Amino acid sequence: MLIHSASQLLTLQGGVQRGHQLGQLGIIEDGAVFIENGLIAASGTSVDLLSKYPQAERFDARGRVVMPGFVDPHTHLIFSGNRALEFEMRLEGKSYMEIMAAGGGILNTVKATRLADVSELKTSARARMTGMLAHGTTTAEAKSGYGLEINSELAQLEVILELDAEGLLELVPTFLGAHAIAPEYDGNPVGFTLALSNRMLPELLEWWRSNASGRPLPFVDVFCEQGAFSLPQSRIILQAAKEMGFPLKMHVDEFKNLGGASLAVELGATSADHLVKTSPADIKALGDSDTVAVSLPATPFGLGQHEFTPAKAIIAANGILAIASDLNPGTAWCESMQFIIALACRYLHLTVAQAIAAATINAAAAVGRTDRVGSLEPGKQADLLVLDSNDYRNLGYKFGSNQVARVMKRGKWVAINKNETPYL
Repeated sequence: MLIHSASQLLTLQGGVQRGHQLGQLGIIEDGAVFIENGLIAASGTSVDLLSKYPQAERFDARGRVVMPGFVDPHTHLIFSGNRALEFEMRLEGKSYMEIMAAGGGILNTVKATRLADVSELKTSARARMTGMLAHGTTTAEAKSGYGLEINSELAQLEVILELDAEGLLELVPTFLGAHAIAPEYDGNPVGFTLALSNRMLPELLEWWRSNASGRPLPFVDVFCEQGAFSLPQSRIILQAAKEMGFPLKMHVDEFKNLGGASLAVELGATSADHLVKTSPADIKALGDSDTVAVSLPATPFGLGQHEFTPAKAIIAANGILAIASDLNPGTAWCESMQFIIALACRYLHLTVAQAIAAATINAAAAVGRTDRVGSLEPGKQADLLVLDSNDYRNLGYKFGSNQVARVMKRGKWVAINKNETPYL
């Protein structure tokens, strides 16, 4: 298929964008992209590609923006239950940590998720995936983490693998058994740390080799935070995971600065996520490394807080900045990366171009997929969006409505939001 007559074709070509390079969209005016066997074969002006591929099936973009599909590099997609009551408690003045200490928060979702079977988890997650896809997300990281015991955690990973195999929204799996201290280990975080390192991770490795043969190992993530896992405990878990060959991620600096970002850099983690309370020393460490700094602006927004990731400082330090939804039932039930872009412009003070790059090519780096998604370059998957707009800046300017007209995944239209008939 040849998609032509795009007002702006955003290619995002050239790889990961560090520091002040962030925001290079690689715009081709009156652009076109040729797709073959589900991959990008060529991009250029409409005049050139219409001449080069005269026999190709054609789709007229009709003067609208064509761009890469969004990559959401941090989601808690798999869960059961609802925490609307806790939202009301926060409105009444309770803090996130107070609710968690009272048995709410993550542990509330753990109870519901442990009771749900694979079929229930899959059905609820698929509904959320449908919303994500309709709003332009074509690749997303998906974590376990609402079981905190091996059987439930593996069930969540099973759901992720099965949903990914359906081929619509591409999922990148992450094991987050270290999301909180399991209720069976209440008051004994060291015991749970050792259980994760010495028993759960080896069982995960064995299960993965038996059930996901040929697939890369999942990420292993730890919530390094006051009230969850301390810096030394996080090191023990992540070091064990690294020795087994798992790639690493970390939740850090959401509420307190414990030095987690520097630990992520030291251990070669692919990303360090949240980064609200990150210190200048940790920012420098990120800037000197290839660990992607993933900001989750919907989380402080969802909590009604006023402090966000110091994105400008990360850019000034030459860091690799990405943005993500943090889709989860407690703080950020958000399925739209368009809204994340709008938040990033307002609260991280990014330009729209910077936010788009952070939601595409840099987000792909945060899940280790820059070789296949995040930009429209020859050899990459034909994962792209047609916007209902002729100017990319509307993605940050407008908010609250869906600006994506069509979504393509691997060369096939998988979501059509606007009534239209493509003409050849």
